[in-house]
Amino acid sequence: MRRDQKREDLVRRNERIRIPKVRVVDDDGEQLGVMATRDALDRAREKGLDLVEVAPNADPPVCKIMDYGKFKYQQQKKLQEAKKKQTVIKIKEVKFRPKTDEHDYQTKLKQIVKFLEGGDRCKVTIFFRGREIVHKDRGLAMLERVVVDTQDLAKVESKPMSEGRTMTMMLAPVKK
Repeated sequence: MRRDQKREDLVRRNERIRIPKVRVVDDDGEQLGVMATRDALDRAREKGLDLVEVAPNADPPVCKIMDYGKFKYQQQKKLQEAKKKQTVIKIKEVKFRPKTDEHDYQTKLKQIVKFLEGGDRCKVTIFFRGREIVHKDRGLAMLERVVVDTQDLAKVESKPMSEGRTMTMMLAPVKK
């Protein structure tokens, strides 16, 4: 298979079906039984439709008499509907330092609240510089304060973890 070949080209139809016998389903959904591929193709042409292989792994393969263009269109619409209903959850990150002052803390807390209300998960990071690493207890206290301030909006998805010069925690929005 070529790299640029599309998925829809993988569906065999009409002359591309090279199996001698196939199980045929009519365009109304009625089973016509097992028949020679040539006969099935002739029936499809009489109705002005295509013979499309719908279950190639069955024994014998199942083919359906249908309008292939309409089938492709319906498949495309189903994909678009599925894509519309899909929700993408993003992870937003807010960074603090152990010396973050009260006003800056409140500003960043508002950002966290905004992210959580928007349905996004939020990663809260405390970054230690230089000798601040000695005061990990301050960072932990700040993360615990964030948890207390957002307890009605979020649940802690992963508890505070320390990796090198950072301490991180994940918050997920509470489903209402």
